Amino acid sequence: MYGVVTRNAEEVEWSEFGVGFYEVKDVTGRAAEPLPNATNMVSCFGDTAAADADPELVPVDDEGTPATREQRYFDWSYVCPTHEEYRAGLFEIVEDCVAANPDVRLDDIGFPRSEYCRCDRCDRLFAESGHDDRFAWRAAEVTGFVADAVAQVPGRAYLTLYPDPYPEHLYRRSGVDVTALAEHVDEFVIPLYDIHYATTYWVETIAKGFESLLSSTGTPFSIELYAVDVDLDDLVHAAEVAGTYAENVYFGYDASNAAAAIRRKDADARGGVTHHPDGDAESG
Repeated sequence: MYGVVTRNAEEVEWSEFGVGFYEVKDVTGRAAEPLPNATNMVSCFGDTAAADADPELVPVDDEGTPATREQRYFDWSYVCPTHEEYRAGLFEIVEDCVAANPDVRLDDIGFPRSEYCRCDRCDRLFAESGHDDRFAWRAAEVTGFVADAVAQVPGRAYLTLYPDPYPEHLYRRSGVDVTALAEHVDEFVIPLYDIHYATTYWVETIAKGFESLLSSTGTPFSIELYAVDVDLDDLVHAAEVAGTYAENVYFGYDASNAAAAIRRKDADARGGVTHHPDGDAESG
């Protein structure tokens, strides 16, 4: 199945897409009303607007460095996953989403990097938790948040994973324990974004890595490709590679290019008939 990720409400109904993901809250903090005909998406702890408005929300490392877009490695700013009031607000957004459509996709559900968060609240909660290992405590916090959020979702629950399948990397980087999370979600989504896809060996490598990582969980995964201004032939080839390993292939943020790629791929799969001047024909 093919799907699209979009901010344009009308695109979720295009016939080429079996599912339309609609951004209700993105990493900039931009908000939109949930759609009844889409799987609504919520960026959880990526929220530049909230971080700019209230620096107390932002995770810090042990040197007090905030996880904001001004820092190295961060494309947007983060909110600490243990902030109870912010979490409560996310649960309200999820509630609004399922009131419109029973399926929901959660993005950005973990800590920003392995060294975060060392705010006073996180230090206190870790000390009170009974955990000896801070990574284990972080994973318990993330899994607990996802479990509570998904408990509100009557339909299919999707969860985006950072595209790093190396053993322990997601766990140590973000507090993401895929085995624990697989008990709560129906499908993982792996975004593999590029602006060219001129070579695709890396798409296959990462996809194969996730196939191995998630094989024991029984939870399927899909791959999301970037479609904006990508050459059509390259996008089709990337979709072919991704589809070899993934349950579904989704396209991000250019529905027109995505739909053209799907039509091209379907036409190639059907083949065709070549007519020669002498009247003979052969299957293509």
